[in-house]
Amino acid sequence: MEFDKNILFDDEAEILKTLGHPVRLKIVTNLISSKKQNVKYIGEYLGLPQATVSQHIALLKNKGIIEGNRKGVAIYYKVVNPFAKKLVKILKNLKKPQL
Repeated sequence: MEFDKNILFDDEAEILKTLGHPVRLKIVTNLISSKKQNVKYIGEYLGLPQATVSQHIALLKNKGIIEGNRKGVAIYYKVVNPFAKKLVKILKNLKKPQL
């Protein structure tokens, strides 16, 4: 097989770097599993302060992995990046116990 030097993986590499942090990976996995959530709920679920969760959410938003929709005073987040969704699905399948 010949190496194709013209294939670019810049966008995918950025998503992989962003999801390389365990907290961000947990946030994305949780959002995929249970649809839209706000920072308060995510913080309670992960046992982390809202400020910490907000920092991770900001990075995920800036990289285009998630987006938020305001409802009243709360912003509810969901995963919108298809590559991130596929990665999480693969990782979850790898974690399943083998029979």
